[in-house]
Amino acid sequence: MNTSTARVPQEERTRAMRQRLLEATVDCLVEVGFARTSTTLVSRRAGVSRGAQLHHFPSKNDLVLAAVEHLTRLRGDELAAAAVKLPTGERRTRAVLRMLGDHFASPVFTAALELWVAARTDPGLLEAVGPLEQRVGRETHRLTVELLGIDESQPGNRELVQATLDLVRGLGLANTISDDRRRRGRILDRWAIQLDEAAVTASTRAVTAKKEQA
Repeated sequence: MNTSTARVPQEERTRAMRQRLLEATVDCLVEVGFARTSTTLVSRRAGVSRGAQLHHFPSKNDLVLAAVEHLTRLRGDELAAAAVKLPTGERRTRAVLRMLGDHFASPVFTAALELWVAARTDPGLLEAVGPLEQRVGRETHRLTVELLGIDESQPGNRELVQATLDLVRGLGLANTISDDRRRRGRILDRWAIQLDEAAVTASTRAVTAKKEQA
């Protein structure tokens, strides 16, 4: 019997089982929160036996730490997929902000938020969540700059991008209490106008500066 041939399906089954467990963990974080998420609940949700779950993740901490990595990938993939669908032209700024607003109001962000809160008083979890969250933050900032076409070398533009991300995160937090889509849309539409006006002002200043130097 060819052992490599037999091993491949087993490896695929192992990956599929781990994936089901991680997805079930995210679902549980969203639906019942970190405190009520247990390995028993996750295995039941994933349709995996308790023994199989313990084989892959012996404790809740092991499971949650793996879910942190999984969530990091999910958040990056979600943003990248949404960015591809963005329109061009004068409505782009509004579309970018709406995309970011939807992302930070999504179940993926809600699950991440549960981990943030839990990590505040759990040093082990904080050690895992902190660096990954910093990585997500840097990548989200880079993507926002790219999508908005903002020149961060211009004074104040970096702060505008950071204010934008702080705004959508705050709106995402508000959405965990109640459905906040309509208010979020109005706020983001107004902020899009502010960003476009700031871009025009910065461009005008740059042209003026070049003329003065000529």
